[in-house]
Amino acid sequence: MIDWTRATELREEIGEEDFAEVVDLFLEEVDAVIRTLSPGMADLEAQLHFLKGSALNLGFDDFSALCQAGESAAAAGAGETVDVDRIRAVYAASRAEFSAGLETRLAG
Repeated sequence: MIDWTRATELREEIGEEDFAEVVDLFLEEVDAVIRTLSPGMADLEAQLHFLKGSALNLGFDDFSALCQAGESAAAAGAGETVDVDRIRAVYAASRAEFSAGLETRLAG
């Protein structure tokens, strides 16, 4: 669900203080966007593209993959078929795993 190697690499690249800021900003922005998602919404493709990219930066692999699939469906004109509830559920599970692992897996 989480690519801990990617998260560790990012923390090492930008430092612990900046990493904490990036994590806070990521969670804040993704939480805001995820609440607005609905199948077939006008900017669904763009919103899923944003979520996908943000998720990849922190190693939210499963969430990113779902966003990619939804983005592709929306780009093909099938945005109403995107399973937004599944995207939200995987994000919630990923967020919980990431939060729980911050101290244990990224303790440095």
